[in-house]
Formats: sequence, structure tokens, C-alpha cells
Amino acid sequence: MKTEIFETAIKNRNRLRFLYGLNEVLIEPYYITMEKSGSKVIYGKVYQSSEIKKFNYCKIANIKVLEKKKFSPIIPIIQLAS
Repeated sequence: MKTEIFETAIKNRNRLRFLYGLNEVLIEPYYITMEKSGSKVIYGKVYQSSEIKKFNYCKIANIKVLEKKKFSPIIPIIQLAS
């Protein structure tokens, strides 16, 4: 369920708010992956900072997709010349 929420937010460029441990976090999600240990993580830019952080799925709770809060990626995608 978390993966579907995160994938949709990444695709639609929606910010996410969730509890991470005891802290509320607001991120612009970018990437989901599995670590070598087998735990799933999501990478995202912390809102109003230039910091990219990794968040373990097992510590994430109360996910809220902020549908009216779209973001632009900080790294533009440039097509390669043929």
C-alpha cells in the first residue's frame, strides 16, 4: 500500500507529509528502492531545504499526499543528443 501511494506521488509530483518515528516530515519524493539488507526505502528532498534524505518504510506512518502541492524536480532531465 505504501509503495502505491509513493509511486503515485512521485509520478504526479505531489509532496508527502508523514510521521517518521516521532517527527512529522514533509518531502518531495523522488525514488523508491530496496537496500542490500532487504528493507524498502524512499528518497526525497526535505521541503524548504536542499537536503535529500532516505526514509525507511518501517518507520513511516500516517502518510498524507498533498495533491494541491506540486513540485518541480531539482535536477532537470535533459535529453541526450543523438
